[in-house]
Amino acid sequence: MLRSVGQTRVTGSGEDPRVTELRTAVSRLRRELAGHPAEFPDRGIAEDELAALDAMAEGGAPEIPRLRRSLLLIAGAIGSVSALASALRDVRVAVDLFGEPPRG
Repeated sequence: MLRSVGQTRVTGSGEDPRVTELRTAVSRLRRELAGHPAEFPDRGIAEDELAALDAMAEGGAPEIPRLRRSLLLIAGAIGSVSALASALRDVRVAVDLFGEPPRG
């Protein structure tokens, strides 16, 4: 299936594959964060923002600026926890699938 710029492919379930990727990545990071034994000061921020990302993905059409803001907050909150780096990278890649917010 050929696509022109600005069009997205829809999966058999009718869901945008970028949303599917985001939901999968967020779910993985939430699980890994929940299973991480160490407490750190900004853990609650990361958990709240992951819940917000999940809710945006559930809605199906997340706002790019809000996605990026949540990603920055999550990265700031857990960026120093190396055990979560791979899952955090997956969330960043999923957010990047949505492109840059419009300038203006």
